[in-house]
Amino acid sequence: MGEFACNLKKYRQLAGLSQDELAARVGVRRETINRLEACRYNPSLKLAVDISRTVHAPIEALFEFPEP
Repeated sequence: MGEFACNLKKYRQLAGLSQDELAARVGVRRETINRLEACRYNPSLKLAVDISRTVHAPIEALFEFPEP
């Protein structure tokens, strides 16, 4: 898995959601959200889009991948 930075925690908190609440809204387990926030899980495109829509932030702000 490639290196990336994840800003999900910041945007999740700005949206007023707990990890449990976000997980329920996007259809994953809380552990998945926890692993995303720790940069230990590379999300699928569908999950990234669902999270982006839920926290009202662009995907590019949530997940930053370095230029090749």
